[in-house]
Amino acid sequence: MSDAPASTPRLSIGLPVFNGENYLAAALAGLLEQEFTDFELIIADNASTDQTAEICRVFAASDSRIRYMRNAENVGAAANYNLTLELARGHYFKWAAHDDVCLPGFLQACVDCLDSHPDVVLCHTRSVGIGTRGEVKGVYAEECSFDALTPATRLWTAISRPHVCIAVFGVMRREVLLKTVRHGDWLGADRNLLAELSLHGRVVLLPAFLFQRREHPEASIHKFATEAERLLWFNPGHATRRAFPTWRRFQEYTRAVHRSPLGVIERLRCYLQLLRWPYARHHTGPRNAGLLWRELMGGRPEVNPGA
Repeated sequence: MSDAPASTPRLSIGLPVFNGENYLAAALAGLLEQEFTDFELIIADNASTDQTAEICRVFAASDSRIRYMRNAENVGAAANYNLTLELARGHYFKWAAHDDVCLPGFLQACVDCLDSHPDVVLCHTRSVGIGTRGEVKGVYAEECSFDALTPATRLWTAISRPHVCIAVFGVMRREVLLKTVRHGDWLGADRNLLAELSLHGRVVLLPAFLFQRREHPEASIHKFATEAERLLWFNPGHATRRAFPTWRRFQEYTRAVHRSPLGVIERLRCYLQLLRWPYARHHTGPRNAGLLWRELMGGRPEVNPGA
């Protein structure tokens, strides 16, 4: 890993990557060309076997803001994501995927929002989907803010309203993120993280379209045909583990309420919201209670309960 710069940046960007040679250069260029420049970019290469290392070294040699490190072996996606957070030094933090693109102005808009609103813990912008060649494929209608005044109301929106979880790639207050579950190693962990952040403050979606999410066959949500394969991607230690994704998500919602800095009354309101959750609809259609029952009985869920 290259030496860290002496000054402390306002923002740390963590970019975990494994075999990302197809799109990595575009993602790095989009970050390095941002109007907001006071950041460090931490790349954690998860023992890639393609040209990822060479691409990273070329970029690191040309920009002192980049800190490149390479794992000796693949530690799983969740651990690699959290490694970039552990190495971060900035006041703010952002995860970046190797296949997405931040358009000019993305970082500045998010940082300005956090600077101006102390009660906001995460800020993101609207997103468009792009294809393998960068062509625009459409917008995501289910992006939303969790910006109500009370934690219980924000929590209910986060756990009951259908939404894509692109906001996990927004700009966050690092000190708040460190108090949460961080990046979990179960299916739907990003949904849990966003819900827990909403207990600490507002999660805001800005109206400008400054983020491009790449849709391609090798993306994690498309690449794996079974829950077992996807769990293995999150954590190699899950090779023989059976998934109970809906139960795990409910368990982690409960843990998040328990560890969040809430008053007695607001904590009770949050627990009451969780009692309503099994009867709400899962973001892909069926009611959560039905998924909980099928998992308990050993049957396969009818939907992929991931992000």
